[in-house]
Formats: sequence, C-alpha cells, structure tokens
Amino acid sequence: MTITTVGLDADDTLWHNETIFRLSQKRFAELLADHAEEPVMMGRLAEVERRNLRLYGYGVKGFTLSMLETAMELCDGSAPPHIVREILAAGREMLTHPVETLPGVDEVLAELAETYRLVLVTKGDLMDQERKLAASGLGELFAAVEIVSEKDRSTYDRVFARHGSGAAEAVMAGNSMKSDVLPAIEAGAWAAHIPYHVTWAHELADAPEAHPRYVSLSRIGELPDWIAAIDDK
Repeated sequence: MTITTVGLDADDTLWHNETIFRLSQKRFAELLADHAEEPVMMGRLAEVERRNLRLYGYGVKGFTLSMLETAMELCDGSAPPHIVREILAAGREMLTHPVETLPGVDEVLAELAETYRLVLVTKGDLMDQERKLAASGLGELFAAVEIVSEKDRSTYDRVFARHGSGAAEAVMAGNSMKSDVLPAIEAGAWAAHIPYHVTWAHELADAPEAHPRYVSLSRIGELPDWIAAIDDK
C-alpha cells in the first residue's frame, strides 16, 4: 500500500482553537449572569449555534452572531448596549488572537512534507483561517489548502482527487471524529484521530473502532510512524 497524500485538519490539530472559544463562552456567561443560570445559558447558546450553522457556517463570525442572538433571546429582545458591545469586542479579540501551534507540529509536518503531499483541509471563515495559517508559519509545508464549508464524503473525494492520487492512497488526520475521521473513511481514505483536550459538542461522534483504516493516536508525533507502517503493508 502506498500513501501519497496526507490531509491535516487545522483548528485543535495544528494550533489551539477551542480553548479560545471556551474563554469567550465564559465571558458571555459572566455578562448575562443576571438573566439566566449558566447551564441554561450555555444550552441556549449551543441550540442557537446549531440552528445557525447552515446560515453562518463555522468560525468566529458565526459564533459571535449566535452569541448576540442568544443574548437577545435571554433579554427578551432588548439586550443592554454594554452587553452587545462586549460580545462584539469578544468576537474581534478572537479574530486577532495569537496563533499557538501544538507541541511537535512543526517537526512532524516538516518530516511528512519530505515524503508526502500535504493538504490542509479545514472548515471555518476564509479570512480567519488564512490569517491563522499565515501566522502559524506552516504555510510553505502544504502543497494545497482547502477551506471548506463542510467536511463530508464528497469533500474528501474531491480534495484527494484534486490534490493527490485519490482517497484510497490518502490519510486524513484531525481532532474531530465527526469531520476528520468518519467521512474520510467513508470516502476510502485512512484516518487518524488525534484528540484535543476539549472538543466542541457538535464534533462528537462514536469512533469506528473495528475499522482497519482507523487509528487513534495520543499525539501528532505518532503520525509519521503510523503512515510509514501503512506504506510497509
């Protein structure tokens, strides 16, 4: 078996992301503490986010709009101006937050790029994802970058056909079972789940434990050896 292409997720696989969202959620909860209990507030925010995904997509801008909408609902349609200002400020700060790559990422990508075609496959806002990739210093290691609205089987069929020799000779690695693992395997690729310490509820799914093309790794540093073992089969 020959692997020609390695797809990599971005947020929470190459650099920290969900922790930044969690900090903004905490700030949101503090702002609206007089209007609802935190569990109720977070449940409402999650519901609004899910409802808005098909309209706003993934990323900070959609999240900020969902926080504003949730605040309006919790305040009976009339959120105080200072709360609106603080939510908008939180969104701006998220969009300018420094990019911090995860341990070992730089070395692993440099090693993989010597042998395989690397493709970044990520969801989210186009401008924000481009900003983070540029700030990470990893851009030159990728042969291609795909910023997509959704990750499903057709996405991986298209990406690995466009930038490689097809899904059968490709690996996808990322922290999301729902977006990085299951649809990649469905497309015929190999998939490595590299968990991040916190995961957005929308990205949770059961692992395909018995699937021969699936593996769970504890850190990205284990990825090159696993791919090399596939090549040796």
